[in-house]
Amino acid sequence: MNLTRARCLILACGNTLRSDDGVGPWLAAWAQERFRDEPGVLVVSRHQWTPELAQDVSSSESVLFIDCSAESAPGAVQLLAVSPTGETQALATHHLDAAQLLALGRTLYGSLPANALQLTIGAGSTELGEEFSAPVRAALPIACLKLEEAVALLLRNKERSL
Repeated sequence: MNLTRARCLILACGNTLRSDDGVGPWLAAWAQERFRDEPGVLVVSRHQWTPELAQDVSSSESVLFIDCSAESAPGAVQLLAVSPTGETQALATHHLDAAQLLALGRTLYGSLPANALQLTIGAGSTELGEEFSAPVRAALPIACLKLEEAVALLLRNKERSL
């Protein structure tokens, strides 16, 4: 992909045909519109995070990963710092999580973003369908606010670890 170095890379993933799994792409589209006049923000949405994204992650000043979470309560919105995993030897070749992408970027390109956060929304359903569950629909305004706050923080703190 080899994107231009971003001050803040927003990297979302999810499947829009699997109900709540589509919340990542939905939030990416929202962020694309919200930050369209901010040249330092780059929004990328993919079906899944693949190793090819490691270069773009490692060359960005900050990165905000967005995904649904099967481990969180339906509709729960969380914003957490992400650190690279310690080991890259056993990484999957088709799908990585945020910590693995950071680790792969460090291993292959020798660099990491100054800050990395992950925004997740707990999935209520990942069944076939294009509609969000009621808990995820109710959480969208909170998720948008958290996303906006996270980007503002990342743009302000580009040289300071969170």
